[in-house]
Amino acid sequence: MEFDKVIRERCSTRKFSDKLLEQDKLDKILEAGRIAPTAVNKQPFKVYVVRSKDGLSKIDKATRYRYGAPVVLMILGNKNEAYSRDDYSSYEMDSTIVATHMMLEATNIGVSNIWIKLYDSDVLKNEFNLPDNLIPVCLMPIGYRADDCPQSMHHNTRKSIDKIVEYR
Repeated sequence: MEFDKVIRERCSTRKFSDKLLEQDKLDKILEAGRIAPTAVNKQPFKVYVVRSKDGLSKIDKATRYRYGAPVVLMILGNKNEAYSRDDYSSYEMDSTIVATHMMLEATNIGVSNIWIKLYDSDVLKNEFNLPDNLIPVCLMPIGYRADDCPQSMHHNTRKSIDKIVEYR
């Protein structure tokens, strides 16, 4: 798919079908995250691929926003490996860049997705026994859009360019 089409067609899916995600497509999505740029190339992230029944039930304890997706990518920032200076650490920004790369690649290959930040971090830490250095940055349910999934009425609502860009 042309990049311009990918960035315009990508939308949040709030109802997934139960069709299984093919491993080769999952591998492409994960590879897109692997090659994402990070501050000083520290690569301070980890991705948990959650797709077992037990793993998905743990996700469901932390959020009600899985939308029936058969796979959830949990993107974690590693605060011990991140570039840091004074009161700044790059782990969150780096992890969101990784997530964006994966989200766009998923769209590119026909895999639906949604970015979720509404979850209980403590539940994720406890359920997945996360070490203190790994911080959940976002969840990304992925899979195939259900036939009866409504399109977001706000998908194409965007501010005009003159409202968001200033030349100085």
